[in-house]
Amino acid sequence: MSDTIFPKGDLMKGKRGLVMGVANKNSIAWGIAQQLAAQGAEMAFSYQGAVEKRVRPLVESLGGDPFMVEADVTDDASMDACFQALEDKWGKIDFLVHAIAFAGKDELVGSFTENTTREGWSRAMEISAFSFVDAGKRASRLMTDGGSMITLTYLGSERVVPSYNVMGVAKAALEASTRYMARDLGPSNIRVNALSAGPMRTLAMAGISGGKGLMRTGREWSMMKQDTQMEGVAGAALYLLSSLGTSCTGETHHVDCGFHAVAVPSMDDE
Repeated sequence: MSDTIFPKGDLMKGKRGLVMGVANKNSIAWGIAQQLAAQGAEMAFSYQGAVEKRVRPLVESLGGDPFMVEADVTDDASMDACFQALEDKWGKIDFLVHAIAFAGKDELVGSFTENTTREGWSRAMEISAFSFVDAGKRASRLMTDGGSMITLTYLGSERVVPSYNVMGVAKAALEASTRYMARDLGPSNIRVNALSAGPMRTLAMAGISGGKGLMRTGREWSMMKQDTQMEGVAGAALYLLSSLGTSCTGETHHVDCGFHAVAVPSMDDE
């Protein structure tokens, strides 16, 4: 993924925004950030704790003056400081990329019913769903000329995926939140959408029991018989965040080589 070449242009020239959730060079958020940078966007990157050591070299590779702000989405004071830093530096922003999710590893295996705890449920919902609502509320106050927000979801929100468990329920909440946010912020010319990417080799996928099997099934059952490509996901994000996506809001946009639309896999080889 790190060798992906992203199309250059000026679709995002003069636009500024916050990217939340880059974990390493294979993160979907990083692929999106590279595509936005190639189209002229100026970005701030949030991080939490030790993740800064992995993220800073990536941000510096984009050139210019690296703008990084610490943000713990479970702490109001930290979020206050993050968005105050954005306002102090830029005054306003034009876009938000939210790519933050978490569930305990013990809850991403086996039975959803048996393994989901009260604490795990609350933690997954807060970090994976409420954090978008909270960040979106704060970001909207800085989108004085309108703007666009996207979050990342997955098909486990709509259908049962083995071991995805409480994260699937949290993603369903995230998608519902996206629609309600789109309704609330639409009159301010702020669009809110979700990107549902197919299985990709990311840190998040590595944390799911059977992740390799999901990758294989996603490829074999998809309409295109291909793995989901970073170019496609980043390109869809560019569309939704740029003027190309004008009038598009409240959507969950699938980028998974058609996998989401398949009810029964092809039996041609049987």
